[in-house]
Amino acid sequence: MTESIGLGVAGNFANHLKQAGELKDFENVKTEEDNAPKGIFPFYLPNSDTFLGIYPICDEKLELPEYEANAQVEPEIAIFFEILYDENQKVTDLIAKKFTTFNDCTIRKDGAKKISEKKSWSPHSKGIAKEWIDIDKFEEGGVMDNYHLCSYVKRDGTLHPYGVDAPLIGYSYFYTKLKKWLIDKMNHQADFGPLEDISAHLKDANHPNSAIITIGATAYEKFGEENYLQSGDEIFVITYDKNRCDNTIDKQEGKIILHQKVL
Repeated sequence: MTESIGLGVAGNFANHLKQAGELKDFENVKTEEDNAPKGIFPFYLPNSDTFLGIYPICDEKLELPEYEANAQVEPEIAIFFEILYDENQKVTDLIAKKFTTFNDCTIRKDGAKKISEKKSWSPHSKGIAKEWIDIDKFEEGGVMDNYHLCSYVKRDGTLHPYGVDAPLIGYSYFYTKLKKWLIDKMNHQADFGPLEDISAHLKDANHPNSAIITIGATAYEKFGEENYLQSGDEIFVITYDKNRCDNTIDKQEGKIILHQKVL
């Protein structure tokens, strides 16, 4: 996994950016459709000598920044893609291999010029589940059709819903539409506003043959919108097959749970 580039999608679930207070960051970013995601950003760049070169993903603990910062869980689905290039090193295809739950934990940092500046601060600033689910086909009728995503934070012994329970097919862009959009952004996204030139990052990373792409955070429940993470919290990000199990934190067949303790 450390050889895969880490990329995230901004604004792929209705209302998330507004609740996170980040709509203003994208006020000058134009999209083809009103519900389109705003762009993609890096959270891990293999072989980079910048802060993004630190592999930030851990499956058991989350370390808050040493400096004062407001951090929120960003419950997401992460997809492991194989990347195909043409002879000019342009991305021609993304082949979805497997998916899991992800915590794209983000700090609400005033003055940050790029999204990536809010995304990584230590080897334990992100979360990913240990288990993965194989993707049979990344299109309607595939295994992902029946899955939902939800999240909770346990504080002082009380379990609070943090992100809304949402079907994966509720993403604004999903399946083929998302894949085509990702390929276009990986080849053509400009360094503008909070966004970065992803093709330049791919070149600097020696054109990795795989990517971990987190495809967007859900909207927040009331507790998630009003409460930042504290040391001692426990985070649960869950994806579950609605036809086989429920959205509780109990482990059972048809469910993947990311469980992190906040340091």
